[in-house]
Amino acid sequence: MSALSDLPLIASGKVREIYDLGDRLLLVASDRISTYDVVHPTLIPDKGKVLTALSVYWFERTGGIVPNHLVSFTDGVPNEVRGRALVVRKLKMLPVEAVVRGYVTGSGWKDYQATGTVSGIALPPGLQESEQLPEPIYTPSTKAEVGHDEAIDFEATVGLVGDRALAEELRRVSIALYSHAAAHARDRGIILADTKFELGIDTDGTLTLGDEVLTPDSSRFWPLDSYEIGRGQPSFDKQIARDWAASSGWDRAPPAPELPADVVERTRARYLEVYELITGEPFSAWLERVKP
Repeated sequence: MSALSDLPLIASGKVREIYDLGDRLLLVASDRISTYDVVHPTLIPDKGKVLTALSVYWFERTGGIVPNHLVSFTDGVPNEVRGRALVVRKLKMLPVEAVVRGYVTGSGWKDYQATGTVSGIALPPGLQESEQLPEPIYTPSTKAEVGHDEAIDFEATVGLVGDRALAEELRRVSIALYSHAAAHARDRGIILADTKFELGIDTDGTLTLGDEVLTPDSSRFWPLDSYEIGRGQPSFDKQIARDWAASSGWDRAPPAPELPADVVERTRARYLEVYELITGEPFSAWLERVKP
């Protein structure tokens, strides 16, 4: 990554690095993987390319719902990170994770069991784990600098965003994005249980979709053919690595252990599988698109 060493590094997270290109940014997705919020020393080959390729796929298909920050995945991208990096517009990001749920699962299931609500939204009584909701719900959360994001209700987003009309548009756009993607995914044999979006404001004051979008790292994808309510579902993400970590005896405190080779290979295969199911094309097609 010698070409990148000359670029100012703005931020480095569990998976991504962000570099300053002047009036643009370079978002680079690594092959790193984390479980329980700790990054493992083992890489998952091609994971960064899958995240980038899927984001591009959805950016190209949702521009009619909301503008996005994508400028290019080839022009201006150094050869060292071709296929897993995007040149994007700078945005003033909103301090809200825009989470949309179509099914009651995960932390939403826990909240529902305890209170009958999720993010202040009352749900019908008697729902079972993994059951589809009558309609998608917007369940935003904070963006925690340290630790975990915290679920909030809609009124709290109005306070964080500082503008009720903007908060309402954020909710509307997020649900529209989810609904579009969920319908497409279902046609491809995948259930989109829930997902999170990050949006910001561009220099013209327009609400704009940023970050990654509708990837296995930001979404819960389930195989439709094995879906059954009343239990947890297998998912197209890092579940294989997470299951191994949970049974390894690791206490979930840093440093995380190395992942075994078979876990790495099965996790990589799962990421490639969801890409190919959603896009309807082999992963090699993406590699062709990004050839220098």
